[in-house]
Order: sequence, then structure tokens, then C-alpha cells
Amino acid sequence: MVAEVAGVSRATVSRVINDSPKVTPEVIAVVNAAIAELNYVPNRAARSLASRKTQAIALIVPESTAKVFADPFFASVVQGVATHLSSTDYTLNLLIASETDPDKTRRYLLGGNVDGALVVSHHSGDHSYTQLGNALPIVFGGRPLQADATDSYYVDADNVHGARIATEYLIGRGRRQIAAIAGPQDMPAGIDRLRGFREALASAGLTEGPVETADFSPAGGADAMRRLLATGQPLDAVLAANDQMAAGAYGALAEAGLRVPHDVALIGFDNDNFGATLSPPLTTVDQSPVALGEEMARKLVQLIAGDPVPRATITPTRLVERTSV
Repeated sequence: MVAEVAGVSRATVSRVINDSPKVTPEVIAVVNAAIAELNYVPNRAARSLASRKTQAIALIVPESTAKVFADPFFASVVQGVATHLSSTDYTLNLLIASETDPDKTRRYLLGGNVDGALVVSHHSGDHSYTQLGNALPIVFGGRPLQADATDSYYVDADNVHGARIATEYLIGRGRRQIAAIAGPQDMPAGIDRLRGFREALASAGLTEGPVETADFSPAGGADAMRRLLATGQPLDAVLAANDQMAAGAYGALAEAGLRVPHDVALIGFDNDNFGATLSPPLTTVDQSPVALGEEMARKLVQLIAGDPVPRATITPTRLVERTSV
């Protein structure tokens, strides 16, 4: 119909729609006028059959629905992914994988429904996603932990550096009895932030304070803080592996009659709205999850196009000074 209204062949209409350089500006104008007159939109399903491309990307989050929508980190990553994809022809499909049958997710990914996938916040048990990388372009948010994942592509914040500069900041402010609320030790962020904490203490010749792990939630942070206090070991500072756990630690310290930062200095990690709204405002490490999401999407689009992509891309972290130290 577009070809008939424009007075050209269907092949010419196809070339215009696909931005071919072989069409003159005059013909492009005529075809676009016909497209506007008919309100024509290319049929994505039909184009997928012809090109073997879906123009769709899956974002897989192996977490519970409640956690995904309560954690601002995920919203920021999605924002970054969507921002980059807005400049492309790709659409984004969100899969909260822990809410579905893993085989169902696998079948969906391998069934020709998407051209590639992004996986964020994966745990060490998520073996199937690294294995899928042999059949489908996949970029991870955070380095995979499996021994057989050496061929994986990933984008990760410099978590070791971030935790190290946060701990060094505490030391530089005169704190010497420093404890940590670490993240889950089956996740790269939890492992790497604890490593940075320990490296900074070792470099300063300080004895490591008590360490408790939690699940990156405010409730988990509060419970971990109570366990640190229950050890009876003196402490004058705490590094929390994310701002949500730091928020929970504030409450537990208040319960114990301790003030931040007068009695115990506190630093978080993420620079999200949890830290900015605390009183006193939380000193934290900014890992820029929006930029992380953008870079993940950029690398995946490059992979799908067959462009060379480095296996590991590390984004910077920086300290945000407020008044909790």
C-alpha cells in the first residue's frame, strides 16, 4: 500500500525504511509522506522472520520480586540500560528469574525470543546463565563466580577499590577499631567489598575488627549491627557493604544508645536515596549503577553486532563525603 501511494516499488519502500544510502532524498520524501498518510508501522514479527533478529534484549534479575522493586540499585541499572537502548532499535524485556521455573527462563532465552541478555545480581548458584553464553550473547552485571565462566563478558564496578578507599577514609579520620557488615559471600559485590576492607586494614597495619554478613537489606543490616555489638569487641567505625544495610545499622546503634558519628562512624556503599536521607547523612561510595547499566547495554549491543568487546569492563567508584564519619 505504501509503494502504491508513493508510486514506487516495494523494494524501494524497504530500502527507505531500512535507511539504505541507495535512495535519493526526493524518493525518501515521497515514501515518508506515504508512510505518514497511511500510519504505517513495520511489523516487528514479520521483520524478525526475515532477518532472524528480534530486536529485543532480556534483562534477567535472579532475585525475588519484592527485592527487585525495593532496592533502588535495580531501578538505576534498568534506567541505565533503557537510556542506552533508547538510541537503538532494541526493546527491553525484564525477567525476574527467581519467580519462574529456571527451565522456563532458559527455554525463553534459547527460543529465538531475544537477541541477547543482561544478567544482574547473579549469585554463585546461577550456573545456567554462564553456560547460556555459548549459545546467546550475554553480558553480566558483576563478574561471574563460576570456575567455568572465564569466557563470560561482564561489567562491574570497582568494588575492591571502593571498599578500600572507604576504609582508608575511616583510618584517616582516626578510627582504629573498624568492623564490617559484609554482603552475601556468594555474590561478587559481597566478596570484593570485604576484600577491599581487609586490604586497607592490612596496609595500615591494623587488626581486622569483627565482620558480620547480611543480605543487603535494611533489616539484615540492623541484625548484623546487633551481632557486632553483641560480640563485646570495642569498635569505633563500621563499613557497611551497601547503603540499605547502613540504614539498618543506624537504627541498631540508636537502640544501643550509640550516636553516629560521635560514638561509631559509619560508611555505606551505593550512594542511593537510603544514605542521602539518613540523619546524619551517610558518607558512602558511589558506584554509579545508571552508568553500569548503560555500559552493560552498550557492550551487549556491540556483541550482538559482532564487534570486538573486552571480557571485563570495570567502572570507577568514588567516595561521597557527608557527616556520618
